Formats: sequence, C-alpha cells, structure tokens
Amino acid sequence: MADGTVRAEGDDSLAIRAAWLHYAGGLTQAQVADRLNVSAAKAHRLIAAANRSGAVKVTVVGEVAECAELGSELSARFALGTCEVVPDLGEPGLPLRALGAAGANFLKREIDAAPDGVIGLGHGRTLGASVEAMAPFDARGLRFVSLMGGLARNLAANPHDVMHRMAQKTRAAAYVIPIPFFAASAADREVLLSQPGVSDVFDLAASADLMAVGIGTTKPDAQLVESGMIGRAEIAEIQERGGVGEVLGHFFAPDGAPIETGLTARTVSLERRRLAGRRIVAIAGGPEKVHAIRAVLHGGYVGGLVTDERTARSLLEESGG
Repeated sequence: MADGTVRAEGDDSLAIRAAWLHYAGGLTQAQVADRLNVSAAKAHRLIAAANRSGAVKVTVVGEVAECAELGSELSARFALGTCEVVPDLGEPGLPLRALGAAGANFLKREIDAAPDGVIGLGHGRTLGASVEAMAPFDARGLRFVSLMGGLARNLAANPHDVMHRMAQKTRAAAYVIPIPFFAASAADREVLLSQPGVSDVFDLAASADLMAVGIGTTKPDAQLVESGMIGRAEIAEIQERGGVGEVLGHFFAPDGAPIETGLTARTVSLERRRLAGRRIVAIAGGPEKVHAIRAVLHGGYVGGLVTDERTARSLLEESGG
C-alpha cells in the first residue's frame, strides 16, 4: 500500500515512480499497481506515459518529486554538493537493486561528462552492484584507479574484482594497488607503498577527478570482516572506541570525529589529509547503514551521496528533521 504522499504527487512524478518500479525494480505491472495503490489499468497508463515522454530508455531518467525533495533536504542538512535519492523498491535489508541501478546511472553520467578523466573506486557490495548494473559501453579515454589495496581472502568481496568488471564493461584502463588493504605493521605499509609501480598508482588515485566509495559499518558482519581483511577482534576494538562508520578504511564516531585504532597506521588507502578537498561521492543505503552514513556525513568526509528514499528519510529523522 502506498502512503498519502504518493497519492499527492503529480502524474509526471507518479509516472516516473511507476517506471522505476517496473523497469529498474523488476516489478510486474500488477505489483506496481499494488505498490502505488492504483488500479492495474492506471499502472499500465502511468508506465506507458513514462515511455511516451522519453523517460524510459536504457535507464529511467527524471526525478520523482518526493525523492528530489529529500535530496534537497539532505544537501542542505549536510552541505552536500551532490545528492540523488531514488525510489524505495521494498527490498529487505541492503537495497542492492535500487542502489545498483542508481549507482550505475550516476557513474554513467559522470563518465559521459568527463570521458578523459580519472575515476577512483572504493569497495563494497553496493559499489559492486552499481558496476554490475551498468550496460557495456566504450570509455577507452577514461582511467579507473583503485583507492586502496585490495588483496582479500574472499575473492567475491575483493575490490580488484570490482575494478576488473568495470574495465570489462567500459574497455577503459584500470589501475589497481596489488597489496593488502591493511598491512601487518606501519613499517610494512611503508615498504609496500615503496614498491615499483605502487606509489605511481597511489598518486594517480590521489588525483582522481571523482572518487566513488561505499560506506561500511563496524558491526561483526561488516564487509571488511566477511572479506577477511580484518578480524573480529579488530572490529571489536573499533566499536569499543566509538566507531560506527567506515570509508576507505577510515573509521568515524557518530559525530563524524575520526577514530584512531591499531589499524590506522596500517591502512593502505589514501590518508585523510589526501582526501580533503577531493570530490568524493558515496553510494550507500539500507537500514543497517543509517548510523554509519550519518556519521560520515556529519564529518564532511564525502561531498555527495546516492541513496534510496527510505534511507534518506531515516537520515533526516535521526538528524532532528
């Protein structure tokens, strides 16, 4: 059942929402009708109208009015230069279908806008879903670069796999940092970064025109733990020190303050000082990540966010909105 706000939207906005649910969300027209609390005939007319208007191509273009308003509120609340909110598809847990489609649309627009640029990629299931949702196209003038070391015991969660799939989809050059995300010691980190070719890739990452990242939690089932990059004792230490959110191996308290742990000096990613002033956009959402996303936004460590409307509402509510 839809809430009253859906029924109050204009037909154009409702048509975009219906198209998103049908084409991006994979819902049947009958399911769309049920979700929007309209008749099957009206659901059909709305989807047809979106097609006639040119909104439906390979992806759905256009904004749902309610989502655009949420994006504006988030931008104002957290001083974001970019904020895109997409309709909720009713997915339980991590909304990979919605965020994957949204992330793919965002990355494709960024690539089209700067075909000779450099885009840095972080890690995470949401970013992986965004790459997976992209249609193949030719972007051979572009360069992709990993923003961190990516060797992991669990290959399914390996950031290098995201880079490999992106290179396959776009035919663009892709540069990886072929060392672990976390070194055994601070001294080992310096040795690893001094290896031939590694420092060059690290410098390329620091110069990226756009850094697309995920946001992680500090829960025992966080992706960093599941991938084997860090252990449960290490994530427990981060929790004990108040950490709730993670970006590129950097951990943050609820108010956005950085958390220093035993991992800090061993993290093989760009230092916080080298991230300052860069254009960093996070693709993240889901009820379990609200506290993590909010912490990162409070700290001002990202300048943009791509998320779903359920997460957007939670972020605004938890921020006193």
